[in-house]
Amino acid sequence: MTALTLSTAAAPGLRADAIVIGVAKGAGGPSVAPGAEAVDKAYDGRLAAVLETLGASGAEGEVTKLPAPSGFKAPVVVAVGLGAEPEKDAGFDPEALRRAAGAAARALAGAKKAAFALPLAEAADAGVVAEGLLLGAYSFDAYKASAKEAKGAKAKANGNGKAPLAEAALLGGKPRDKAYKAAIERAAAVAEELNRARDLVNTPPNDLDPEAFAAVAQAAAKEHGIKVQVLDEKALTKGGYGGILGVGAGSASGPRLVKLSYTSPKATKSLAFVGKGITYDSGGISLKPAGHNETMKCDMAGAAAVFAAVVSAARLGLEVNVTGWLALAENMPSGSATRPGDVLRMYSGKTVEVLNTDAEGRLVLADALWAASQEKPDAIIDVATLTGAMMLALGSRTYGIMANDDAFRSVVHEAAEESGEPAWPMPLPEHLRKGMDSPTADIANMGERMGGGLVAGLFLREFVGEGITWAHLDIAGPAFNEGGPFGYTPKGGTGTAVRTLVRVAELAAAGELG
Repeated sequence: MTALTLSTAAAPGLRADAIVIGVAKGAGGPSVAPGAEAVDKAYDGRLAAVLETLGASGAEGEVTKLPAPSGFKAPVVVAVGLGAEPEKDAGFDPEALRRAAGAAARALAGAKKAAFALPLAEAADAGVVAEGLLLGAYSFDAYKASAKEAKGAKAKANGNGKAPLAEAALLGGKPRDKAYKAAIERAAAVAEELNRARDLVNTPPNDLDPEAFAAVAQAAAKEHGIKVQVLDEKALTKGGYGGILGVGAGSASGPRLVKLSYTSPKATKSLAFVGKGITYDSGGISLKPAGHNETMKCDMAGAAAVFAAVVSAARLGLEVNVTGWLALAENMPSGSATRPGDVLRMYSGKTVEVLNTDAEGRLVLADALWAASQEKPDAIIDVATLTGAMMLALGSRTYGIMANDDAFRSVVHEAAEESGEPAWPMPLPEHLRKGMDSPTADIANMGERMGGGLVAGLFLREFVGEGITWAHLDIAGPAFNEGGPFGYTPKGGTGTAVRTLVRVAELAAAGELG
């Protein structure tokens, strides 16, 4: 990952490959953002005019490169758009800073060092800039021959074949200030774990089956002092986890349920995070058609997010107990696969009639939710790439939040927005529950077609213990970016929901969950 430092050095004398500055979109054209005063002075105060001549407007995500002025040790100035100029005495939106830093870091692939002279009015600004550039510099190159040929240099996930930015210095940062140091240390820990989640989502399913995923979790748990328990097929059978076993029945790779437990001696609250971990989803007997299964390695993004969030909580030493449940299975068709019409007896004791084997995520989550409920945490949040219906409702960049408590849903929504993860509260209409009535079992795994994302949420609610506050995050849209990179978001796995979960854990540690 990109090395990160705080620096009080002046931009002209700093040895680097580039100086990154911010440009805002003002009423009369682009304006140079705070932090770049020394650079603007070197252009005789005409930097904004030069940028406008080059076509820059200050629009969010816009990147413009120009030669550095005479006397600078860095040869290039990179001007990155911050969007609309803020009102007088108001700071820049944190997400605009994150995205700008990410876009600049991606544009500087191949550089050894860059100095970021973006607006840093306070320690929190340093944190969001650090987070943005660390996420924007992400690459996934494990399967690129060019990476090996480049003597260890990494081939970029954005396809430019260059190594990621090696080092970044935040100018205007205060290296001896505890708040600034804490902000970038938090950013580094969360970004590293989020990038690990991206790696897992991007790993081909022939190399990441449930057993392999469990092994990754075990190794990380050992490194960070997290207690881990892995239930294999034998243990799942003995325990009666019919949902997980039913989904994994058709695969040669057996399912797993991984429990990660981070505990703090100062904790007064406990949270449970539950993640859907379908390492490949063919749809099972209800086979997906061509064109709908090529990216289904990403169907374990929920489990990856939960895994990363628990490890982040441990690395940050949060004063809250956090348990992660990774419900891992591969959904494949075969002679032993669950059939439409089969009835599964779940871990809770309820029976489920399987009407569609491609509605499998809710089955593994149901068992994990009930297992999490037995420990009676203060709140449970599950994360899943659950329904195409949620993508139709909210698009590819926003995830849906459902809950059995409106106040908690609002807390999670605010945490998501604060973290830079677009989300939207969704209802759980009671009239949709009747559509899952089954003449054979306690409930069916399918209901009305319209409102399918809400139906899935209602199904999951059936497996949350009585009196336990619960929220469901359907991240089907933003979990995997099939388009081009933008801001700090790469093509492929995005790590969606990691930052939301970490923020909720921080709120719980601070006694602010309500």
